Amino acid sequence: MSYATIIRATLDHLDLLVPLFDGYRQFYRQPSDPAGAHQFLFERLDNDDSVIFLALQADRGAGFMQLYPAFSSVSMQRVWLLNDLFVDPSARGLGVGATLLHRAHSWALETAAKGLVLETEVTNTTAQHLYEKLGWQRDLSSYHYALNVTMEERAGE
Repeated sequence: MSYATIIRATLDHLDLLVPLFDGYRQFYRQPSDPAGAHQFLFERLDNDDSVIFLALQADRGAGFMQLYPAFSSVSMQRVWLLNDLFVDPSARGLGVGATLLHRAHSWALETAAKGLVLETEVTNTTAQHLYEKLGWQRDLSSYHYALNVTMEERAGE
């Protein structure tokens, strides 16, 4: 049972979000960059690029998730990309992640979306178990591809 309250984050919540977002990035082996995290989150919220939900426990940030809108041309419906999900290590095992995932499901219903999609590292078995426990299904019908663009390409070199 989670004792977290889930709220939709605004610019007023940046001070609570930045350490969580920075921790999330470090989990994925990125260097700590609180200033960069602040700027990135500020832009997402200020431009209304994403929806961020914040889990609060006793007025401190216990976790967050960030959803980006996408669309399915085949079904002609919105799909939410659950791009980021992170629970502070001190709040793990308390149901915060499950509570955030339930909120994502509710958000998809509220916005009449087709559903939610996410990806996680093959080695992140803890998260995989939680997703599957909550009804998420691993997609075995298609492959996931990525094409990274280099700094040189972006500079036109």
